Amino acid sequence: MTTTLRIALADDESTARRRMNRLLGAIPGVDVVGCHEDAQGVLDQLQDEAIDVLVLDVQMPGLSGLEAHALMGADAPYVIFATAHPQHAIEAFELGAVDYVLKPIEASRLGKAVERARSHVQRGAVPAHVADPYDRVPVVTREGIVLLDPPAISHAVFDGTLVTVHTTAGQTHLTDATLADLHGRLPEGSFDRVHRRVLLNMHEVSVLRPTPSGGFVAVTRSGAEVPVSRQSARRMRKALGLSKG
Repeated sequence: MTTTLRIALADDESTARRRMNRLLGAIPGVDVVGCHEDAQGVLDQLQDEAIDVLVLDVQMPGLSGLEAHALMGADAPYVIFATAHPQHAIEAFELGAVDYVLKPIEASRLGKAVERARSHVQRGAVPAHVADPYDRVPVVTREGIVLLDPPAISHAVFDGTLVTVHTTAGQTHLTDATLADLHGRLPEGSFDRVHRRVLLNMHEVSVLRPTPSGGFVAVTRSGAEVPVSRQSARRMRKALGLSKG
C-alpha cells in the first residue's frame, strides 16, 4: 500500500512555487498541504499540523531554507532542499538534509526525491536532522556532485593532492574532499582508515596478503590492491582472532 505523503513547500519566487506545487501534485500518493512564500510560513504550519516532507528553497528573504531547517529541532520532517547552486547542496547535507533537487526542477528528479522520502517515512526513518549513515554520500567532483550509496564504495585513495573514490562497479571519482571528511560521512564500523592514504570498505576485502614490514596488502573483491599499515594490520589480526595483540 502506498503511503500518502503530506508535503509542504516554500519558495519566494511565485513562478517556481507554482511549478513545484504542480509537479508535486502530479506525483501519485502526494498531498500538498502547504504552499508558502517564505520559510516562516512553513514553521508556523508545523506548529499546528503533522507534515511528512518539506521542500524548501535554500535562498529566501528573511529565513533561508537552511536556517529554517536548523530551527525545527528534533521533530523536523524529512527535508528536500531546492537550489540553483550545487554548492548549497553540500551545506544542506552537512546539516542532515536527506536529499536536494537542482533548479530548474526536473519532474523525474523530483519524483525520485519524493520516492526516497516515502521510503523513509514508510520504514520510520530517523528524523531528517539526523544523518542516516546508509543514505547516499555526496562526493564533489569536477563533473558535479556524485551521490554514492556507501556499500557501493570499495575504497578511496589519496595521491598526495586529490582523493580517488573507487566503486564496486569499477568507476572512479576524483575529489578534493579529504579522506577524513569521507570517513566521517560513512557508516561507522564498515569503513576503516587502514593507511594514511587509504580508506577501505571492510566488506569488500577478499584477501589480506602479509608484507615483510608486518602490514598487509588488501585485495578487494574487484581485484584492487591497497596497502594496510602495520598498525592497522595488527588491529585487524586481533579483530579476526589471528593473534592476541
